[in-house]
Amino acid sequence: MKKPTVEYSKGEIGRVKIVEDFLPSPDRLVLRENNVKVTLSLSQRSVAFFKRAARQRRVPYQRMIRALVDAYAEKQEGRKG
Repeated sequence: MKKPTVEYSKGEIGRVKIVEDFLPSPDRLVLRENNVKVTLSLSQRSVAFFKRAARQRRVPYQRMIRALVDAYAEKQEGRKG
């Protein structure tokens, strides 16, 4: 069985009008920060807390720790200005 051929058109199709893509490319939509990998020694109690909290929210616990450290740094930067 032969698959139907897809035909593309430039212009109007019935009452539908084709418009140019107006969104930026995906690489411009995602804001990437320069990250640096560090080794951080935490107590087992702290890691267990973050793992439980992350599991409840269905996110990686490392992401929660990074968000916490980033939020703290941002708040401290705001105090300097």
